[in-house]
Amino acid sequence: MIAASRQWQGVGVPDNPRAWLITVASRRLTDLLRSEQARRRREDTVAMWTTREDRMTPAADRPPSDSDDTLILLFMCCHPALSPALQIALTLRTVGSLTTAEIARAFLVPETTMAARISRAKQRIRASGVPFRVPAEPERAERLVAVLHVLYLIFTEGYTSTSGGSLYRSELAAEAIRLARIVHALPPRDGEVAGLLALMLLTDARRPARTGRDGALIPLAEQDRGLWRAEYVEEGMALISEVLPRGPAGPYQLQAAIAAVHDEAATAEETDWPQIVALYELLMRISDNPMVALNHVVAVAMAGDVRTGLSLLSRVEADPRIAGHHRVPAVRGHLLEMAGDEGAARESYLVAARRTGSLPEQRYLNARASRLKEPADHEGF
Repeated sequence: MIAASRQWQGVGVPDNPRAWLITVASRRLTDLLRSEQARRRREDTVAMWTTREDRMTPAADRPPSDSDDTLILLFMCCHPALSPALQIALTLRTVGSLTTAEIARAFLVPETTMAARISRAKQRIRASGVPFRVPAEPERAERLVAVLHVLYLIFTEGYTSTSGGSLYRSELAAEAIRLARIVHALPPRDGEVAGLLALMLLTDARRPARTGRDGALIPLAEQDRGLWRAEYVEEGMALISEVLPRGPAGPYQLQAAIAAVHDEAATAEETDWPQIVALYELLMRISDNPMVALNHVVAVAMAGDVRTGLSLLSRVEADPRIAGHHRVPAVRGHLLEMAGDEGAARESYLVAARRTGSLPEQRYLNARASRLKEPADHEGF
């Protein structure tokens, strides 16, 4: 149907549209089957290699090892022959098992653009002849930024899935934490590695309280904090408390510090929002990330200045990298609801619900909208 919409505009509708559609669909199906068969042949070839523990992926709670095959693959995909964007895209596809669409959403680019990037990355890795091993320490340091970014994105997709019927993919989050532990154990010891591991632990600690028995999303302010994983909170707090005083703090350390402020509050009302605002402002100085700016908007509003939050939001939503993301109208709806404009808040929630590919988020946003009054009818204007 997509092919028809593109081609028929230029050449006209064929004499037998139904036959045309069936023929094109059959060819596409044949291409997909061939691609699937080729993928299976590649996987069968890899399965014949001699790897550790009968070629099984290690359990998430297994003690760290620098000879872990997934870790080796992670560093291979982050080879310096690839640009940072290609490194991350290939690793997410190969190690994280994310779909091209999921990776494209994480990068805020069209799916076709991301598919082309992944294809180029595979070709360059094949041509490089990279040996299957963890690189030596100096080479590891060169690849560390890309490795950490990849682990962060894998964890993010695991903690809040961008599509499907489940809010999270626990196997992805667990694998990201496992790999982060291994990287943290490798020399040289880097503060940003500890910061990323702390961020993952402090965030994933809340997962047991994020959904109800029916799988419905429960926002942070309404979660039962007694369900949070205390051992993760304790470990994450210890990690970030150890590295922050060393300075200077990188983006993962600052994000971990923000997560720590949330986790150390006994109740949502006790959250130190002014401190979170200050941490986000530090983070924005070193990170040109529209999501960071959007989170700063929320923090400003939660600290008591909703009007300023709405003003800042107008600037953030003008950023083309985030303009179509569902979180923008979701945040606007939240702030408008706080400001007492229920009609406008309802409309924003409904826009956000239409944009997200996550069913739990759709249900949550639609539920928020249904609790609010519809906008007044201005038919006479």
